[in-house]
Amino acid sequence: MTAPTAGSLRVNGATLHYEVRGHGPLLLLIPGGTGGAASLAGLASGLAGEYTVATYDPRGMARSTLDDPEAGQSVAEHADDAFRLLELLSPGEPARVFGASSGGIAALHLLTARPERVERVVVHEPPVVMVLPDAAEHRRLLAKVGETLRTEGLMPAMAVFAAGLKGDGDDPAGPEAEAEAKVEAEVKVEAEVKVEAEVGLPPEAAARAEQTMAGLPYFVGRIVPAFMSYTPDLDRLEALSDRLVLAAGEDSRGELAYRPAAFLADRLGTDLVHFPGGHIGLTTHPAPFGDLLRETLRAGSRRTAGR
Repeated sequence: MTAPTAGSLRVNGATLHYEVRGHGPLLLLIPGGTGGAASLAGLASGLAGEYTVATYDPRGMARSTLDDPEAGQSVAEHADDAFRLLELLSPGEPARVFGASSGGIAALHLLTARPERVERVVVHEPPVVMVLPDAAEHRRLLAKVGETLRTEGLMPAMAVFAAGLKGDGDDPAGPEAEAEAKVEAEVKVEAEVKVEAEVGLPPEAAARAEQTMAGLPYFVGRIVPAFMSYTPDLDRLEALSDRLVLAAGEDSRGELAYRPAAFLADRLGTDLVHFPGGHIGLTTHPAPFGDLLRETLRAGSRRTAGR
């Protein structure tokens, strides 16, 4: 795996930790969830032979610290962080950008706000659920996640959220789905703790698991409501659609995070590119995911079977 060069960048209200690998034109990878730069290490290493690949921890996560730990979050500010990194690492030269999940939302805003800095952007399952016809259902889901977090705590809120993400739009957070998701979440956490306690984890894997768990309260409490309430400028995206590639996981069909990418592709009249795996295919299938990302960056959007 290609070793990165690390750096830090002061931005408005935060200090970003970033990592750079490889040589060639700049490719900025914007992570989703709580994994940060560490979650993109495999993907970045695979692409470093062709690109200068930059990854980073979004503000408030892992090594990117907030000046005010209680500060509210916004898509526009996260997108501006990405812009500042482009200015630092590729001054005056438009760059390629990939964003996954919440990072895909930041990438969409970056494209509409700073199109002169973006040559091509690939967004994988950005959960911009407010563009969907059943947006009201998802507002209720977000409200329920927030209320559950306040009254019952993190894991019950994660269970409600997971149930909503698995749904196809019909009663996304119904009681049966919530109960099933809660059991699954609890079993998963117990299994991870048992494995770590009995057989141990490699140091890097253990550190990533710890980072993921540590970032969940911030992610569920501040990133999820701010980002999933965001509505992109569809007219602006349509005008810039020649630079935008919408992507989704082959195994994500029927899940909530898949639907906005499919909706936007249809709305903008572009192809939807299907990548290996599901919502986190970039970590479960880093090599084939990276191969297709490389091809997509070269060729732009392509037609895939099943759209």
